[in-house]
Amino acid sequence: MAETVIGVIGGSGVYDIEGLQDAKWQPVSGPWGPTSDEILTGRLNGVRMAFLPRHGRGHVHSPTSVPYRANIDALKRLGVTDVISVSACGSFREEMAPGDFVIVDQFIDRTIAREKSFFGTGCVAHVSVAHPTCPRLSDACETAAKDADIRVHRGGTYLAMEGPQFSTLAESRMYREVWGADVIGMTNMPEAKLAREAELCYTSVAMITDYDSWHPEHGEVDVTDIICTLMGNADKARELVKRLPSLLGQDRAPCPHGCDRALEYAILTQPPARDPALVAKLDAVAGRVLNPQ
Repeated sequence: MAETVIGVIGGSGVYDIEGLQDAKWQPVSGPWGPTSDEILTGRLNGVRMAFLPRHGRGHVHSPTSVPYRANIDALKRLGVTDVISVSACGSFREEMAPGDFVIVDQFIDRTIAREKSFFGTGCVAHVSVAHPTCPRLSDACETAAKDADIRVHRGGTYLAMEGPQFSTLAESRMYREVWGADVIGMTNMPEAKLAREAELCYTSVAMITDYDSWHPEHGEVDVTDIICTLMGNADKARELVKRLPSLLGQDRAPCPHGCDRALEYAILTQPPARDPALVAKLDAVAGRVLNPQ
């Protein structure tokens, strides 16, 4: 049995975890540059946890400038096994109302200005993201949400847009009516893809703040309304996170869905042809397969 280490990536409005024992903010150095912020580590109900504010405390990073590779690499270096992404989003569904949470299980990636892989020339890898979130971890988040009396929807497709502007009305209608997306946000990609490359279980808890711009009775997105809903959602998110240690436990068996073995057959570049410099940068993310003990 391995030790469970829960990593929480907090989105807009979620900048810490309450109740951590031995809590401390610490920098984590890695080869992919600085992380969004220092990482808050400690224990909650006996389970190790690491919290990373995605945009940095004070919200200094735009969705495009978030250092996604550095963030995932740092969590891996800290021994994190399970990553819960918490993020604000808009809704394309009447029944998914502001204040509700959605446990996302699919993504449409419309981002265009971000580095999306740890691998590349000199060490090529192709991982499957057909099912980009971990059902076991999603189960725990759904249970935690219900226990906290949060209205939660299990399953939904998250449209990841580049931002930082919100959608045009035409885009919003297309995403909803033609592409069949359920929620829209700016930060879960390439985060989910990178977590899979790092062999981390990952799930996304999308906190709805608005109806985007498609809704005839709500019109364009109003940032003032979003911030108001955001603050209430942040309180709910903390209640959800507090319940995860008891649900996931201190001991962790191998992931039944194979998230922690995603690189088993993914690296195609043969050992003699691998770039030593890139292999060195992959020591945390892919060390299990590149440098087996």
